[in-house]
Amino acid sequence: MNVPSCFQSNASGTFLHLRIQPRASRDDIVGLHGDALKVRITAPPVDSAANEALIKFLAKQLNLPKSRLQLTKGQTSRNKTIFLTNTQVDDLPKEFLERCV
Repeated sequence: MNVPSCFQSNASGTFLHLRIQPRASRDDIVGLHGDALKVRITAPPVDSAANEALIKFLAKQLNLPKSRLQLTKGQTSRNKTIFLTNTQVDDLPKEFLERCV
């Protein structure tokens, strides 16, 4: 399987580039939006609520502990980058990767 364009790996982990839609009707992965994965989050973008909900949602989808996901870019932007510590694309669930197309 080809690696989706929203992933960028290095020796210490993988960067996941995201486009977030806060205040959605439900948490969901939409698919690719350019070179980013579009994700809908129900939380509003107030006091980091959307960022916290995003980390919690992605950790569940990726079967990873929240401590392995770090928001590295885009604290106040819809465009965000999450670093998956000690995780390569091949380690991610196949079901998640299929939704990244």
